[in-house]
Amino acid sequence: MGQKKKYTPQIAAVASAVALSLAAWGAAVLTDTEAEARDGAGAGAQHEQRVPPTQDGKAPAQVKPAKVPESIAHATEAGGKSVNITIDDGPDPNWTPQMLDILKENGVKATFCMVGPRAKEYPALVKRVVAEGHRLCDHTMDHDTTMDKKSVAYQKQQILDAKRLIEEAAGGAKIDYYRAPGGAFTPDSRKIAAAEGMRPLGWNVDTKDFERPGTAAIVGAVKNELSNGPTILFHDGGGDRSQTVEALRQVLPWLKQQGHPTSFPVRTAP
Repeated sequence: MGQKKKYTPQIAAVASAVALSLAAWGAAVLTDTEAEARDGAGAGAQHEQRVPPTQDGKAPAQVKPAKVPESIAHATEAGGKSVNITIDDGPDPNWTPQMLDILKENGVKATFCMVGPRAKEYPALVKRVVAEGHRLCDHTMDHDTTMDKKSVAYQKQQILDAKRLIEEAAGGAKIDYYRAPGGAFTPDSRKIAAAEGMRPLGWNVDTKDFERPGTAAIVGAVKNELSNGPTILFHDGGGDRSQTVEALRQVLPWLKQQGHPTSFPVRTAP
């Protein structure tokens, strides 16, 4: 993976949507309002219906995307001291299975930000990610860290083509988030993603594991930067990720010891 950019989280208001329902005897107008913002995933929180993959691996009929804000998410659904584990640039046939094993051993769920062609190449891995309770994130087609300098049409193609490939590889499982390569978000790309039910997703802790600085440096980044916020960035694609595998093996038990349960990034909360 190339050098990560820094960006400033932006907040965008999301208006209520109006849907038209036509019946055989006439037309009625229904108002579908955004679920109230929440700081946890406890009782009373509203969750959109998830459509499971079909047995033959084909995508089921598409449902209307849930309404999500265009602002970049960093917080956790569970709130408190919880953290989000996010893993980018895969799937990879060598490193992704090892990371999935470690996550399972530690009882941790993560968000996997996948590159479209990689998902198409390794659909069994995408299905395993979903089957083991993790969430999916669109990380574009070509991982172009300069896409914020490109046309809106190009950004739309990068996001929506990847979404389609990941959905197909996952057997129709929903994609919850969109993460711009290198943090190259634009107002347009955030709007495009949110319109498809994918919350723009940032990070707070950049382990810089893509630079392969050594396992100790990756672990140290988590420990030293966790005060920045709860969303931690790792990678399972883009090269040799043996250092990341070992770092996860050390970081996940440490997080638990420090009282940091794992969660998923917010989707509907501001």
